[in-house]
Amino acid sequence: MHADHKAARFEGSANYVATADLKLAVNAALTLQRPLLIKGEPGTGKTMLAEEVAAALDRPLLQWHIKSTTKAQQGLYEYDAVSRLRDSQLGDERVRDIHNYIVKGVLWQAFTAPEPVVLLIDEIDKADIEFPNDLLRELDRMEFYVYETREMVVAKHRPLVIITSNNEKELPDAFLRRCFFHYIAFPDRDTMAAIVGVHFPHLKQELLAQALQTFYEVRDVSGLKKKPSTSEFLDWLKLLMAEDISPEALRSKDQKAIVPPLHGALLKNEQDVHLFERLVFMSRTNR
Repeated sequence: MHADHKAARFEGSANYVATADLKLAVNAALTLQRPLLIKGEPGTGKTMLAEEVAAALDRPLLQWHIKSTTKAQQGLYEYDAVSRLRDSQLGDERVRDIHNYIVKGVLWQAFTAPEPVVLLIDEIDKADIEFPNDLLRELDRMEFYVYETREMVVAKHRPLVIITSNNEKELPDAFLRRCFFHYIAFPDRDTMAAIVGVHFPHLKQELLAQALQTFYEVRDVSGLKKKPSTSEFLDWLKLLMAEDISPEALRSKDQKAIVPPLHGALLKNEQDVHLFERLVFMSRTNR
């Protein structure tokens, strides 16, 4: 494996508001040459981070989006025995070379890329509990064996591996020990205002201030099944601008809570809508 350029550092980007500790985490993973495990609420920009790191470091991005049915072997390669059997029945010449039936997975592509890449393993906690452990050796040694062709695939360059988790299930200790870990805390108001500034630079400050106030009030409601996320706040702002909703419409004249307009962008199940409506009703009757 070639020694890669040590000077690569992530300093954030114009399209992504990265906190100082998040930048430190990315650069620690680069220095240690270990996978970076990113946890945080859904919608806090974990997947987008990998895209922005790849762009900032000028590296190709390879993405592996994990589902409940995903197996670790699929990231290495898959042997298409069915196609080979069909081709042999048809007398196809391709059957003579087994390489024609090896489908390269995303790790194989990352290992054999001509330059260092950023490899995103997205939502690892969706897979079976054994999935992370099944990848340990390959991510540690940066090599794996292809039994069908009797060849060892060795990484030309060590990719920067970014792994995201929504905390749906605990990850194995042996896996966690090999990662550099960072939790993306939910943005405070100043950070959220900076994030909004990236997406909507011409948003009127009065609307932003009132929208932030309303949004954090909704998030602070105890008992919500699903608190609205950053991405949902951005969707809501986009709708407020499209419908030309005034800041006054987000707040009642007597400073009592109201159900925010277009709340369907923020509250995503009927229990939370009913809970919020009930709290609004109570706030009005307790005058």
